[in-house]
Amino acid sequence: MLHMKPIANPLDSKLTLDSSNESLVSCTYYQQIVGKLIYLTITRPDITFAVSLVSGYMHAPTIQHLGMVKHILRYLKGTIGHGIVMTCNGHNNIMGYGDSDWAGKSLDHRSTTGYCMFVGGNLVSWKSKKTICRRSVKC
Repeated sequence: MLHMKPIANPLDSKLTLDSSNESLVSCTYYQQIVGKLIYLTITRPDITFAVSLVSGYMHAPTIQHLGMVKHILRYLKGTIGHGIVMTCNGHNNIMGYGDSDWAGKSLDHRSTTGYCMFVGGNLVSWKSKKTICRRSVKC
């Protein structure tokens, strides 16, 4: 992966997962890489969604899922200097932002919501969550 060309985004925006893809012979390599990426999301929230997507296939990854992991690694190679940096901005204002995508994934019809909180202009907390949209409950 050291000689791979860097890319500009952590995940393809037009991604469609094919369920008939070939399974990996050994899950261990996939699980080790994804585990390290999960740890990296502490300081790299820009990869959180992509890592959460690939981590959903830890027990039965396919060749396509491994390709998605390699895509994230290529993105990280091109953005080595990015990450969370805490600076003194001269104020202690608390600000929060939130967003949601109601049943936006055509793959599973689940909703994704998220928020991020800033103190003094520094990111201190964030979360994204995928929820199940049931037919009996209006989502």
